[in-house]
Amino acid sequence: MKIVGLTYDLKTDYQFKEGDPEDANAEFDHPSTIDVIADAIEANGFRVEKIGNAGNLLERLGSLRVDIVFNISEGLSGRNRESQVPAILEMAGIPFVGADALTLGLTLDKVMAKKIFIADKIPTPKFFEVSSKEQLSSINHHKFPLIVKPRFEGSSKGLSESSRVQNKEELCQQVEYIINSYKQPALVEEFISGQEFTVAIVGNDEPEVMPVVQIKIDGKLKLNDKFYTFARITSDRLEYICPAKIPAELKKTLNELALKTYRAVECLDFGRVDFRVDQDGRPYVLEINPLPSLSTEDVFKLVAENVGITYEDIIGKILNCALNRYNLN
Repeated sequence: MKIVGLTYDLKTDYQFKEGDPEDANAEFDHPSTIDVIADAIEANGFRVEKIGNAGNLLERLGSLRVDIVFNISEGLSGRNRESQVPAILEMAGIPFVGADALTLGLTLDKVMAKKIFIADKIPTPKFFEVSSKEQLSSINHHKFPLIVKPRFEGSSKGLSESSRVQNKEELCQQVEYIINSYKQPALVEEFISGQEFTVAIVGNDEPEVMPVVQIKIDGKLKLNDKFYTFARITSDRLEYICPAKIPAELKKTLNELALKTYRAVECLDFGRVDFRVDQDGRPYVLEINPLPSLSTEDVFKLVAENVGITYEDIIGKILNCALNRYNLN
């Protein structure tokens, strides 16, 4: 029986520091999520060795006896944090599930990811970066509304109702908040009013694009000015609709763009692409997440059920994609 190591970060492990924003541990998993993923791996006929975070991995590296590691670790700090576990595993010659350190580093940094999108002619909202509030005085070509985000965060960290700004004063306030609270530059994008979608993908040589999921907020599918925020993720105001009830042409476009984005950043085994579609039906890639949540409350369980398989099955598919890459099957 093959042994699968499981690397992860727990919300309960995070030690809040003075000045941390309330969502500082938003990317980390609940212990119950880790148990569900471990059970799903075992249901596919493997034994699971829970490893934990990058620090635990380093401590156990010399004595670790696993055939492959299923990595969902977010890392602790810095824009390279998601790359920490894959880099350690690669250095140690241990096979692992999911994208490598380069892909994870590039995609967590939204500015770097958008540069790749632009190079590959993948539509993405226009943007600029602000490292200090003083820089804003020389920027006058922007058209409001805009949305302000941290440059390298996930799980909607730093996103609130105040993130969408209507004028220069609001822009300055929000940029200052992001820089001070998250200790990183602010990414400022044109705000796309319309609808929001996400597309999960599983596979490598011939990736399987899963059914399009539409985001419903406060009972509305036409979101217009509403958007994903940290508060909404942790409330009942957010729903996932699968499959999205959209025209076949839009579905085809989203599927093709999702796959193009997945390949552009060289995702491996699984990933998720997030979109906004404007009032004229034009889609824009917001970001790609090669380390998406596998919580049963997120989209992977939903898309699995929609194609007639179980949550355990889709975890097995992801794991088997990696085993095939390493010729371990």
